[in-house]
Amino acid sequence: MQRIYGKAMNIPTNPDMLVSFINMKLRDEYDSLEALCEDLDINIDELIQNLRNAGFEYNPQTMRFW
Repeated sequence: MQRIYGKAMNIPTNPDMLVSFINMKLRDEYDSLEALCEDLDINIDELIQNLRNAGFEYNPQTMRFW
């Protein structure tokens, strides 16, 4: 997985840990994936594609990857 994170932060690169991290942030801190990505300086398209490649899909209605 290529580096898709702009801010210096301990964001997991392992897809299983990354999906857990993103879902936790969406549940606890952000009202949209767009807001999360903007705040953490993450390329949203690359994030979605990297997680899709690992078998995860984003559901905008529930605001989580599964």
